[in-house]
Formats: sequence, C-alpha cells, structure tokens
Amino acid sequence: MVLFLACILLFLIGLYAIVTKRNLIKIAIGFCMMEYAVNLLFAFIGFKKDALAPIIIRVSQERNFVDPIPQALVLTSIVIGLATTALLLSLIIRLYERYKTFDIKEIRKLRG
Repeated sequence: MVLFLACILLFLIGLYAIVTKRNLIKIAIGFCMMEYAVNLLFAFIGFKKDALAPIIIRVSQERNFVDPIPQALVLTSIVIGLATTALLLSLIIRLYERYKTFDIKEIRKLRG
C-alpha cells in the first residue's frame, strides 16, 4: 500500500510542476515524473510476492507466476515516453532558439 501511495505522490509532484511552474524545462521534468509514476504503478500492479518469472517452463510444484502483461505495457510505455520526451524537448529547444527564453509568460507576451 505504501508503494502505491508513493506512486501517487510522485504523480502529484509531476502534476504540481506542470501546473505551477513557468519554466519549460521544469514542465518537461514534470511530464517525465508523471510518466515514471505510471510506469512504476504498472510494475507494482504486476508484482506478486514469492512468484516466479513467467519465462520458466518446467516447475516441479505449482507456483504463482508474475503477471507479464503489466511488464509488457511498461516496456511499450517506456518507448512511447522516450519518443514524446524527445519531441517535447525538441519543441522546447526550438522555442528557446526563437524567443531566447524558457519562460512561458514571456513567450505568450511575444505573440505577433
């Protein structure tokens, strides 16, 4: 239960960074923190205490196995998250090259 609360806390910290910060880099870090919190939550959902990895074929006794579906979802989410983070950072770099600032308020003021 404590681990799930830690995931929720990490998600809320990322959400706080997105909502309250004015710096684009801090907002991107907030997005990454939210993504990591969701990935961690999926990993904790698939975890079973004293369970075997699902790749073992021969087992002498009946045992519990770890659910492989959340692990596959997390791997897919990591790849998608990497692509979206790269796109987000490339947009931030382009905005910095154009406006010479990371501040959202300044960028909004400079509309033509």
